[in-house]
Amino acid sequence: MAAERIIVVAGEALIDLVPAPGEVLAAHPGGGPFNTARTLGRLECPVAYLGRISTDSFGIRLAELLAADGVRSDALVRTDEPTMLALAELDADGVAGYRFYAQGTAAPGLTEADALARLPPGAAFLHVGTLGLVLEPMASALEALAARLAGRAVVMVDPNCRPSAIADPAGYRARLARVLGGADVVKVSEEDVAWLAPEAAALDGARGLLAQGPAVVLLTRGSRGATVVTAGGEVAVAAPPVTVVDTIGAGDAFSGGWLAWWAERGLGRAELAQRDSAVEATRFACLVAARTCARAGASPPCRRELP
Repeated sequence: MAAERIIVVAGEALIDLVPAPGEVLAAHPGGGPFNTARTLGRLECPVAYLGRISTDSFGIRLAELLAADGVRSDALVRTDEPTMLALAELDADGVAGYRFYAQGTAAPGLTEADALARLPPGAAFLHVGTLGLVLEPMASALEALAARLAGRAVVMVDPNCRPSAIADPAGYRARLARVLGGADVVKVSEEDVAWLAPEAAALDGARGLLAQGPAVVLLTRGSRGATVVTAGGEVAVAAPPVTVVDTIGAGDAFSGGWLAWWAERGLGRAELAQRDSAVEATRFACLVAARTCARAGASPPCRRELP
């Protein structure tokens, strides 16, 4: 019997505080990697979330949601430090901006030793990104995980840049370059590229990331879908039409959808050269992201909700 091909998603879990009617803040579970792990769980893929979660009431809720969505808990690190918070501010189009409250909280304290010790055997995929590549010691821990699995598993990186949380832009860019050198797939939004390569058009910026080592760059473009960028050229993929409630978690759901499509078909690093397969995976990822935008907060669709 073939061994189970586990997808490991590493990084932060937090609570998004989202403005609601009546001057109320609604608490939504979040964090890019947490959302991606839940997406994969809801899509019925074998997935483990590797991160540090508090024993406080918010942390208990985060852990319960992971379990309810079928995400493995054996890679979790529990701590009495409080849950990290993010204040989400929505613009007129429902697009969220964030302010983070991270000092002394659970997520950033993930150490390299804990991360490597909790890495499940048989990991065939690794997803890292967002604040996981910013806040220490978690950022060094995730870099170590990516280095450990480079060339052995499909390593996917979603920078999901949060400039307000990046105190050392030069250091962050250097770390990202190191991680990209061992990565296979990179998912970036147009906003990410605008910050990482402000002098370049979005597609040129994506090509620049491809030159750093990955086989595939996925450039997400909101309601206009995504563009698959490979050494053989670019292919645009349209997004399904949807009534947007908000975009919280859409990019994370895209990453989860893409990995789910790839893993379900038994594909690995070698098949990343098949551009048609990357395009079909992107088409599915766009569908998963669109369904997430149709409801409040980071709430990705379940497998039974998709055609």
